[in-house]
Amino acid sequence: MKMKKSAVYLAAILGTASLAPNAFAVDNLADFHAQSMECDSCHLPSGELSNDSLTYENAQCQSCHGTLEEVAKDTDRKNYNAHASHFPGDVSCTACHSGHEKSVDYCDSCHSFKFDMPFSKKWQRHEPTIAELTKDSADRKAALALAPAETVDVLVVGTGGAGFSAAVSAHDNGAKVLMIEKEPVIGGNAKLAAGGMNAAWTDQQKAKNIKDSVESMFKDTMKGGHNINNPKLVKILSSHSKASVDWLTSMGADLNDVGRMGGASANRAHRPTGGAGVGAHVVQVLYDNAVKRNIEIRMNSRGVEILKADNGQVKGVLVKGKYKGYYWVKASAVVMATGGFGKNNERVAKYAPKLKGFTSTNQPGATGDGLDVAINAGAGTTDIKYIQAHPTLSVKGGVMVTEAVRGNGAILVNREGKRFVNEITTRDKAAAAILKQTGKTAFLIFDDSVRKSLSKINKYIKLGVAPTDASPVKLGNSLGINGKALAATIVQYNKLVKAGKDTDFARPNLPRALNEGSYYAIEVTPGVHHTMGGVTIDTKTEVMTNDNQVIPGLFGAGEVTGGIHGANRLGGNAISGIVTFGRLAGENAAKFAKK
Repeated sequence: MKMKKSAVYLAAILGTASLAPNAFAVDNLADFHAQSMECDSCHLPSGELSNDSLTYENAQCQSCHGTLEEVAKDTDRKNYNAHASHFPGDVSCTACHSGHEKSVDYCDSCHSFKFDMPFSKKWQRHEPTIAELTKDSADRKAALALAPAETVDVLVVGTGGAGFSAAVSAHDNGAKVLMIEKEPVIGGNAKLAAGGMNAAWTDQQKAKNIKDSVESMFKDTMKGGHNINNPKLVKILSSHSKASVDWLTSMGADLNDVGRMGGASANRAHRPTGGAGVGAHVVQVLYDNAVKRNIEIRMNSRGVEILKADNGQVKGVLVKGKYKGYYWVKASAVVMATGGFGKNNERVAKYAPKLKGFTSTNQPGATGDGLDVAINAGAGTTDIKYIQAHPTLSVKGGVMVTEAVRGNGAILVNREGKRFVNEITTRDKAAAAILKQTGKTAFLIFDDSVRKSLSKINKYIKLGVAPTDASPVKLGNSLGINGKALAATIVQYNKLVKAGKDTDFARPNLPRALNEGSYYAIEVTPGVHHTMGGVTIDTKTEVMTNDNQVIPGLFGAGEVTGGIHGANRLGGNAISGIVTFGRLAGENAAKFAKK
């Protein structure tokens, strides 16, 4: 390393010193580094970038600044620490920090906190659509004229819960597997899921004497989806749910806490002990197991076209690397696990005009690329018009507040300080009820007993989105809520808890009274959350055309597919679905490849 590692230098580059970046008369990290380092301190001797994942370059960052965990110790803020990432996997420095151009804080893509990263600009996605990429005809043809850059049995597109489940499963069924991901970080929407993973009649339920059944989970899912779900797929979801929990547990997952989500007739939402977020935990476990199996994962790598042989069978994928450009991967089977399109409001509004202009709870990569690629390959679609809004997106900070907060006892009140809905009704009904209130927002109200029951809540408090007070009157008045009415509402709710029946709004579970310690409030409003529709799959997760013909070698799992959730997804069924169908897709893709 040809570098001066002074305290002032490190403080400035991490944004912790009073020394402003413009004091150096530079506007990017490369120019800033040039005052103390040489080019080969960051780059290969050839000057070329190592790969699309920037493996070498990120290693150079860490050799000077330390790991993400080490950097986090020096960059804590009052309410947040961008380096104390909630993302699973090994987050690379270059996910946010660029060299020869302005950096863009990846956190900005979802959150509205005031980030102060040096040499940065505001997040704005600049990415050509799949349709626009077809204009790169000369580059695409040149890449396809060459031999494949890689040859594998199964190529998995997407690194969310469905993608990793498919990859690990395919590997364990004897396949050579490669994963590609267009984002600089893994996890998809799964990494944001917090509430739980629905599963019926599990060992964890039995240990807590919770009565449940596969039949009940099936009925709840069909009812929640307004009975337009594909019953064959729902049967797989419910009947395989216990096996999915067992599979994850065998690989090191902790799913011992069991709570209830909206629309469920029993406590079946499995999550880590203490109520930590389930999604990032599940992805981390799957990621660790993928690494253990030496499954290659390529970041910043976009699957843009499914390639087929003359007989219509899949033969691979054309990939566009962010830095390396076009190349193709030969694969006997391809699993599309690219997620939905909830972050693409133009597309959301096309199918659901009432959601035009809505913010989204989704990660920035959820734009519908995979759906377009699959459709271009001949895939049919199912339930594409059904899009769900999550009822409780924090107005401050853009933080999605897990449904488990309500499931563990929080109530919803309006500015008048009154309850107005059964808090654990289905998401579509809760969201609609909130939008009818003054200001189209509501407030989650809970006390220390709820906070202690769910460790995820401490994250919201740390982020500063959950103001608190010992007095519900003072808390309410400070937030524009009728404090006196709020206090009366809490008294009434506690009477209902004591009586064991909610005669006001027919809430089916009343886990605890709100009378312990301090009170907390989070202002919430609905945000686009889940796209129920997607490509059509059969019970083997094979992707099908609009006339129900299988596309040989093409499989789908996760939010890119349709048919499982019908018109409305129940909370807790997303993680269950991506693991169950991802695992099934990986197994069947491996078997197909062996043929």
